[in-house]
Amino acid sequence: MSSQECLTNTSLPTDMEVGVLGAQRAALLAASLVAGLVAGCGTVGGSAGQQAVPPVEPALAPSGGPAPAGTVRPLGAAATEVVVDPRTQTVAVALNDPPRLLLTTLDGAAPPRQVPLPGPAADLVLAADGGPLLVPITAPGSLIRVPLDGGAPSRTDLGGPARGAATAGGATVVALGDRLVVLDGNRFIPGFINATRLVHAGGGAKIWVLDRGRSAVSVVDLISGETSPALRAGNGAAGAVPDRFGRLLVTDTRDGELLAFAGDPPVLRQRFPLPGAPYGLAYDGRRDLAWVTLTGRDEVVGLGVAGGEPVIVHRFPTVHQPDAVAVDPVSGRVVVVSATGAGLQVIDPERVVQ
Repeated sequence: MSSQECLTNTSLPTDMEVGVLGAQRAALLAASLVAGLVAGCGTVGGSAGQQAVPPVEPALAPSGGPAPAGTVRPLGAAATEVVVDPRTQTVAVALNDPPRLLLTTLDGAAPPRQVPLPGPAADLVLAADGGPLLVPITAPGSLIRVPLDGGAPSRTDLGGPARGAATAGGATVVALGDRLVVLDGNRFIPGFINATRLVHAGGGAKIWVLDRGRSAVSVVDLISGETSPALRAGNGAAGAVPDRFGRLLVTDTRDGELLAFAGDPPVLRQRFPLPGAPYGLAYDGRRDLAWVTLTGRDEVVGLGVAGGEPVIVHRFPTVHQPDAVAVDPVSGRVVVVSATGAGLQVIDPERVVQ
């Protein structure tokens, strides 16, 4: 994709928008979009496709700060990942020391259940509403399937460190860093540096792949094995979720932005500044809210993403080091977990005073 093509797909503010946004903000937006021609819009292909970027990590949270909004439950250990199942209202939390999975309810009424893991969970992914839960394990490289109804987990050993997982078109695919493996048929799809987040790209058997090793996104057809040209996603892409408009939302931690991609091959459609090192990401499809943790500020923000430009509509203080966030699309409640052992936080945006 040429720079001109990228500029065409990411429109600068019109005169009418300048009047609405204000000249100063429109100028800043224009500058941000033009800067993206270098930092965020280049196609990654050929030899350039193998240019690695340093691994992105969440920014260290500040000490002190206001009390967390909502309610906080103790976990007794550092939490690295969290997901909410809307059908069963189950909250699954990945804990370390020792590696295990904590299964509890959103309201906290039922006794929690713990599931031992062979190693730290790299991600938590719902195969479908109601489960099972897919848990990729980096070392030893494996995929754990955990039923949410209390059934026994199952394990598939893999030939590499599992970093992400997804289901699409009836197939289960796992990211092994430099390649993907489609478990149904044991097929490999190479061409990555550090593929981590895998996201079903709507209907069919296509998935979005977030390659943190290149800070880039691409689309993979699981049937043909074809991979689109990868598009640069800023300088430190961390999290990725789909929205109901067929886009992939991505947090760029290093540049402090929320990015939106669409199409096959992917095109950058939106970029929105988010100071505070955005990292964890979740999406509420009923309310069109993207929830992003700002680990550099111990905050979580809710952005309305249904319009032409994201709008921050919620901002809450969180537990210390909020590396992961999830949302229940039924109730709209947001769950944030602490990577320093400060607990599990539940926020009801409609009831908590901001």
